[in-house]
Amino acid sequence: MTTPFNLEIITPAGVFYDGETPNLIVRTTVGDKGILARHEPYIAALPIGIMRVMTEDKKFRKAAISTGTVQVKDNGDTVILVQSCEWCDEIDVERAQAAKERAEERIRDAELSDVQHAIAEFKLKRALNRLGAAE
Repeated sequence: MTTPFNLEIITPAGVFYDGETPNLIVRTTVGDKGILARHEPYIAALPIGIMRVMTEDKKFRKAAISTGTVQVKDNGDTVILVQSCEWCDEIDVERAQAAKERAEERIRDAELSDVQHAIAEFKLKRALNRLGAAE
């Protein structure tokens, strides 16, 4: 049996999750990374994607995240700082679909600056991630 470690997920809105898990899988900018208790100290950037947290019943619960970082401390405790985080089974699909449509409409606007276009593309990627995660 795998020893649990403390996981804290923090967003700008506050602490999203603070509890123990025996296994965490995050997608970093260089690929998926599995984290177990006593993992070596580690830090990595996280892109928009899906994270999997093992629950007490040994099943993975998936969460849709936006960009951020993961840090495994010397004692094995892990902290994830992300712009947003939602459990996949709690995603409001209608809201995500509306965000997708707004972003697509914004991208079609020929008057956008490069920065505005990049922001619209980010919002589209985030909406598509949320929609894919909710399926």
